[in-house]
Amino acid sequence: MPEVHKLITDRWSPVAFDDRSLEADQVHLLFEAAKWAPSARNAQPWRFIFVTKEMPDYKVFLDLMTEANQVWASTAPLFVMPLAQVISQYKNRPSRLAFYETGMAVGNLLLQATAMGLMVHQIGGYDVERAKEALAIPTRYEPMTIMAIGYKGDRAKLPKDVAAREDKERTRMDISEFLVQGRCK
Repeated sequence: MPEVHKLITDRWSPVAFDDRSLEADQVHLLFEAAKWAPSARNAQPWRFIFVTKEMPDYKVFLDLMTEANQVWASTAPLFVMPLAQVISQYKNRPSRLAFYETGMAVGNLLLQATAMGLMVHQIGGYDVERAKEALAIPTRYEPMTIMAIGYKGDRAKLPKDVAAREDKERTRMDISEFLVQGRCK
């Protein structure tokens, strides 16, 4: 029987990052992969804001996060915030598929990162309203997550309670828990 591709099963969300910087061409390649995601009318309703540790706005991103996330995310050399264009350019109306299509672009980015030996941890624990203001996000866009991206780091450099997250077994629901045949009952 065929198996799920290794790029998919190898992807995971660590909390221990090495602070080694990424090269500009590595960062570019992540977004090159994202741009190839499918989208209706080829609208590509996603935008990405990124900062590297060397950029002044790195601290702005870090300050948006909860304190618990700041503890471990502060070593990641790259932060990326995907934005979904929720008001489309086409007829200037709400876009029903914006989050779905932006998610596919993020999926491409995640697979590319995994292929490059990089780790990505998506962070939902941040102040969305402050992010909109601090990053001057236009109203037609909605921020999704902040992604911490970098090389796998040494868990021993983290507080014990945070480092313990690295040891948790990766689990997923059984397919029978989310698959419906025919119609929902």
